[in-house]
Formats: sequence, structure tokens, C-alpha cells
Amino acid sequence: MNPTISILWDAGADTSLGLPKYETVGAAGADIRANLPDRGTMTLQAGARVLVPTGLRMAIPQGFEVQLRPRSGLALKHGITLPNSPATIDSDYRGPLGVIVQNTGSEEFVITHGDRVAQMVVAPVVQAAFLVVETLDDTERGTGGYGSTGVR
Repeated sequence: MNPTISILWDAGADTSLGLPKYETVGAAGADIRANLPDRGTMTLQAGARVLVPTGLRMAIPQGFEVQLRPRSGLALKHGITLPNSPATIDSDYRGPLGVIVQNTGSEEFVITHGDRVAQMVVAPVVQAAFLVVETLDDTERGTGGYGSTGVR
């Protein structure tokens, strides 16, 4: 069963930009757009990061989360990424949805009102129980850490 995400527009948001949208029938992520209050642009210098407003608020059903992820084309062509990717939007959050965008490229990047800046993936959530124990079970890997399984 596919969950329903209830959307509320922020006051002053440009509703003509539309709701998050899956661009293809097989897309896992729905694109979300920059919804800038002045309907203008934001310039992101190389190495800088900014919070991009989307004009959206959401009610995510209990048992689900929304993950925000970079758009691959922006990452490859311009070095635009989300530094906290995947960002998690919890089911009990009702505030404005903003996207933290970072320019890892070598040139400034301009975000224009209406640009697709990220994609959102709706995912199920499992909450674990945490239990303190005296020892952990043995595995073949054991305590082998970073790089312990090799490159090839």
C-alpha cells in the first residue's frame, strides 16, 4: 500500500510550481522545487551551503519518513549536493520543508525560483529496541573496521 503524504503550502508560497512529482513511471524519488519568497534567485558560491525553501509542509504517516537526496545531474555537472544526505523528515515534523544545498564545485551556482533542487523518497521506518549486553556474538569479520574487507 502506498502512503499518502498530506501537503500544506506555506503562506506566500508559489503554488503554481506544483507538488513534488515523480518525473518517470519508474522513479523512486519525487523532485521538489525551490520556492523562493521573492521569486528570484539564490547564488551559491563554491564551497558554500544554503537552506533552500520549498514552500511545503507535510504530514507523513506514522511508520514512514521522507528522505531528501541530491539530484544526480546537479551533482555530476555542477557539484551540487545535500551535505546531510539522506536527510530525514520525521513523521511528527510539521514545520517548513527546507533543503540544505551545498556547492562542492569550483564555480558559483545560481538556484532559480522553480528549479528542481532535490528528490524526496518515502521510506518505511523500523524503530529498534536497544539492549545492553555483556558480550556480542562472533562473526567472520569480527572487529575488522575501515577497509578490512579490501578493495576488490
